[in-house]
Amino acid sequence: MLKITEGNQTLTRRALRAAIYDCCPQLSCAKARDIFDATFEELAGAILRGEPVKLRNFGTFSARDKRERIGRNPKTGVEAVIRARKVLTFHPSPALVARVNGETSERLDD
Repeated sequence: MLKITEGNQTLTRRALRAAIYDCCPQLSCAKARDIFDATFEELAGAILRGEPVKLRNFGTFSARDKRERIGRNPKTGVEAVIRARKVLTFHPSPALVARVNGETSERLDD
């Protein structure tokens, strides 16, 4: 399990790899790193192929297209064209939202 940290520290790849290594002491550090890297490569590859990535009790990541549009610089008011592009979206699961809000699973079932 991940160690609880104090304050607003950022969770890093190194900490996640260490958590895998700590959970599975039979794995070497290099093998834990390989598993972690392969997992994230597969997740990124699926998103790049246009497939949504659904992680149960966490949420869904997906890429979507945004059309070209006219935007405005809020400081100067000058209009500019915003190019068409892809954006990454994340929709949290109800379970994650409940945990963030400090609700128990009993309240989630209602």
